[in-house]
Amino acid sequence: MNRKINLFKALLIITLTNLLIGSSIFAQAPQKMSYQAVIRNSNNDLITNTQIGMRIKIQKFVFAIPVPQYITFYAETQTPTTNANGLVSIEIGAGTVIEGNFSAIDWSDGPYLIRTEIDPNGGTNYTINGTSSILSVPYALYAKYAENTKTYKVGDFAHGGIVFWVDETGQHGLVCAKEDQSTGVRWYAGTNGNTQAKGDGPYAGKANTSIIIAAHAAIGDDGNTYAARICNELKITEGGKTYGDWYLPSCEELTLMYENKSIINSTAIANGGSSFVEESSKYYWSSTENDNSSAWGKNFKFSVNAPGSKNNASWCVRAVRAF
Repeated sequence: MNRKINLFKALLIITLTNLLIGSSIFAQAPQKMSYQAVIRNSNNDLITNTQIGMRIKIQKFVFAIPVPQYITFYAETQTPTTNANGLVSIEIGAGTVIEGNFSAIDWSDGPYLIRTEIDPNGGTNYTINGTSSILSVPYALYAKYAENTKTYKVGDFAHGGIVFWVDETGQHGLVCAKEDQSTGVRWYAGTNGNTQAKGDGPYAGKANTSIIIAAHAAIGDDGNTYAARICNELKITEGGKTYGDWYLPSCEELTLMYENKSIINSTAIANGGSSFVEESSKYYWSSTENDNSSAWGKNFKFSVNAPGSKNNASWCVRAVRAF
């Protein structure tokens, strides 16, 4: 039997309605698009129960100058096995990636094509080519791309809180909770001592918070709550999603919040939160340690940064998180 596949006689069935998205705490698995093809040889006989080699590409035809061309946005290889009916079923996005990032494809910039190359012997000698148009894209694929590339600005209510700083891409930054977690709590856990939580700047509060909690577990924790612990144990649910990775802001993160306090207050109140405390005697704790017995805080009335006694000062707490 001539086992050479005539792919142009093959029945290609593209199923674009089965989107599978996996996730973990720190990263999201690639999205996957189901693809099926009935494989036949040149005599139009089904090739059944046979492992084949496949190279799959997501491409777009571009009217480039001087020569129009196909541009590949994603490519992978797989070695699936046809079933008793000659049907091969794969999930594009689940193979061995050789080019591109499936989840980074901008589906709004189509139309795209699926190009398949097949080795009927299960290797990489791809002798048969076929192309199928993707006539429509599942909303979930497009929505996921839009979510991953969405930009934010200061004052937006998103990611469990209020955006008060964004990086140069506009896609990542910092949010603060919409209300204070305390209007009067200590900084230390019961024992003075250098924790070495000296970090400052955007994102620095996250490491500081972990250091503070670990250091106090070593130097002495009396079991009562304190600023860093309040933030570390905080869980906030917004829009049906719970965010649990809050931390005590660094000194500079407090300053960034102060500089945008008006818009933060407005957004907070509009979403059921509250304004920052603006009293001459009230400061907000930062996670930036000053010395053995004091840590930095900020007054939101006069924009004053000052060290406060870790055990005697009873200051406010507003948690933040990164997105």
